[in-house]
Amino acid sequence: MDTNNKADNPVYSRSDQSVVNLTEEQWKTILPKNVYDVARNKGTERPYSSPLEDNYEIGTYYCAVCGNPLFRSDTKFESGCGWPSFYEPVSKSSIIYAADHAHGIDRTEVMCGRCKSHLGHVFNDGPPPTRLRYCINGVVLDFEKAQDAEKKYNAEQGGAKHDH
Repeated sequence: MDTNNKADNPVYSRSDQSVVNLTEEQWKTILPKNVYDVARNKGTERPYSSPLEDNYEIGTYYCAVCGNPLFRSDTKFESGCGWPSFYEPVSKSSIIYAADHAHGIDRTEVMCGRCKSHLGHVFNDGPPPTRLRYCINGVVLDFEKAQDAEKKYNAEQGGAKHDH
């Protein structure tokens, strides 16, 4: 469930973990408007508008802006808030945090640890074991089913075996 054309995005990679630093003008030329509005302008998509809200497939959620792995499907839960919700990121470095005092509300913003794109917010009302709720805009997420990833991996390994 990709949200944009990765061929137009030279920084998108699911394996490169190097930090991405582009200008806003560069991001504007790479990202579709709806992704740019949320990721770079700290926008919010309409609640219940993301097909990923009701996605219960097994797999991994990636940053749609740069490909950084963000969440595993086994940490996704139904929060009723209208956005995909997770209780734990893939790793401590996959997400970065910032205080957000916009709209007269004190919240904690979550951003991609690789490209610093806005993803959503984290709240202290989630389920065990973390009690956290990462409320994430679906438009800035890509999802890959575990089966698809396994097939891709096996095909790559199968090709490598023939080289021996």
